[in-house]
Amino acid sequence: MNKWNRRDVLKAGVFAGAGLLLSPCSELLAQADSTAPSKKVLFFTKSSGFQHSVITRKGDDPTKLAYAEQILTDLGAKNGFEVTCSKDGTIFGSPEKLNEFDVIAFYTTENLSQPSDKYAKKKGPDGKDVEDKDHLLWKEPAMPPGAKEAFLEAIKNGKGFIGLHSASDTFHTEHGKGKMTRDVNASGEDEFDPYIQMLGGEFIVHGKQQKSSLKVIDDKFPGASAFNGASFAEEWYSLKNFAPDIHVILAQNTTGMEGPMYQRASYPETWCRMHGKGRVFFTSLGHREDVWQRDDFLGLIVSALNWTSGKIDADTTPNLKQACPDADFKPPTK
Repeated sequence: MNKWNRRDVLKAGVFAGAGLLLSPCSELLAQADSTAPSKKVLFFTKSSGFQHSVITRKGDDPTKLAYAEQILTDLGAKNGFEVTCSKDGTIFGSPEKLNEFDVIAFYTTENLSQPSDKYAKKKGPDGKDVEDKDHLLWKEPAMPPGAKEAFLEAIKNGKGFIGLHSASDTFHTEHGKGKMTRDVNASGEDEFDPYIQMLGGEFIVHGKQQKSSLKVIDDKFPGASAFNGASFAEEWYSLKNFAPDIHVILAQNTTGMEGPMYQRASYPETWCRMHGKGRVFFTSLGHREDVWQRDDFLGLIVSALNWTSGKIDADTTPNLKQACPDADFKPPTK
């Protein structure tokens, strides 16, 4: 698989080279109406838990977009999308502002209803890095009360949603956080946070970064076939709590993977589903900067933008049982 550096990506506009750029994903743009008005995308990158390097802004200039923010902004501009990047949860407290966007994309962690202002680091008494509360880098205000519910209702009413990587590590079903098995209540019934219900799956844990590959389940979804036979390094997520109505696009090939969290049958890694009238897409890819340089990954993101915004259609027929019949993690028996 050929990889581009970031300069190549931005210079080429990823896929917009008027037929001059040969890529396995170059056919994607032909499926969307290039004459239609630009769609607006909110790329929300607030981190209430671990902050990934690709969405970390520089402390000396917090207005400068982070690595993934800049790539998605430029990628969108070349493909008919106006991308706004924000770490400010109060934007979800304004229905008027939220209504401006056609698609909401998350690269987030943990409880977004809590503030997560970012500070510089200093050495503590034990020599470990601690927050220096005297040196604020940037603010990350919380979602206001009721904003999470309003946001989920907006998706149900027709807004598109894209979840990237740690979007599955957001708004956990708290009592089941980190557990490998499904979250159930005292009656033995599934009990997932409403956000997880919307997304269609939930992060458990990840092992060491390693090379692995994906099984292409739906090669008709634009861009998916580019992953056929591709093996690359990534921080692979072990996932659970899959909604029964997801349409699996790519599944994790766990054969030969190292770590107890991967000693399981193949499970969904990229999928789409309908949430009411809203189109929802998720991929757990996107931890590493070099993944953000891959043409197959960027092609998949273009497809996600096009599909969630309604520019193109795709099959959303539930296929979890057929694609990954043993997707739920089952601890090994002794």
